[in-house]
Amino acid sequence: MTQRPASTRRIVLASQAAGVPVAGNFRIEETPLPALIEGHVLTRTLYCSADPGTRSRLSSGASYAAPLRIGDPIDGFAVGEVIESANPRFAVGDVVATGGGWAEHAIFAGRGYIQKIPHRRLPLSNWIGVLGVPGMTAWFGLKRVAGLKPGDRVLVTSAAGPVGATAAQIARAMGASRVVGTASGADKAAWLRNEAGLDDIVDYKTAPDLAAALKAASPEGYDVLFDNVGNEMIDTVIPLLRPGARIVISGQLADYNTPPDKVRGITNTRYFIASRLRMEGLVVFDDLKGFPAAQEELGGMIERGEVKVREHRYRGLEAVPQAFIDLFTDSAFGRRIIAIGDEPT
Repeated sequence: MTQRPASTRRIVLASQAAGVPVAGNFRIEETPLPALIEGHVLTRTLYCSADPGTRSRLSSGASYAAPLRIGDPIDGFAVGEVIESANPRFAVGDVVATGGGWAEHAIFAGRGYIQKIPHRRLPLSNWIGVLGVPGMTAWFGLKRVAGLKPGDRVLVTSAAGPVGATAAQIARAMGASRVVGTASGADKAAWLRNEAGLDDIVDYKTAPDLAAALKAASPEGYDVLFDNVGNEMIDTVIPLLRPGARIVISGQLADYNTPPDKVRGITNTRYFIASRLRMEGLVVFDDLKGFPAAQEELGGMIERGEVKVREHRYRGLEAVPQAFIDLFTDSAFGRRIIAIGDEPT
């Protein structure tokens, strides 16, 4: 049985980020672990993830989540083992997916984002990746927001990222007639074609005319744009959308490190009238009740080889800031997973 520690280590915000985050924006601190009160659960972190969306909370300014203050712990997703419980829903030894953040241990009030992992047929790290918030964002973004239909032509931006790669493969599995992705680099393009099964890849960094390259990749246009990049990409794609097309706003990777007054606006709004376009964002926690059924179906796709998973791994709490920084500076790709503790046997 895992011993209950008196304290734990966690990563907190040391300074606000200006542009691309740096190691000095973070520090590790040790903090006491208080006694549990009724309803609370203590977990030992096995894995945590580095997520691009965290960047929006590291600076002051408008975002869909409040900015962190200096000294606040960095939140994020984790897989943990319950080592103490004052909640009848969770027993010692349960393995859970949580919002435990960048820490070696976490205490939960038994509500919010904490989900008992129902089986271990797939790697535990999948539950904060393809079966966690990234995968569920892809699933509900396509099914609920886009209303994906068989025969749709789909464009997924940042298609080598965890959300994009999952969305592209779900679209293909659900009957899209053509799936195109944007990505940079030959390694990403090869994986997306050969493993993920996309029809075409457009390298947004090397294409001399991005709009022309996207049009050539799907000459009849697109019915769904699943965007993880930001306004400039959306504005480029809007003229290529077919009548009745749907735009899913999933993330803004290109805009996270840009000062708010420098973020480009969307200008091609006239197409919304002529082509009857619809654009909608999503916060996937609106769909929390639907997670178990979606996870079961998506898990089956993974087991059957219909959806491929790629991870890029690190080890130890000290490695978490670099894993996060690498999201914006490194050419490697795949879900950034940091192993914090050994899995229970």
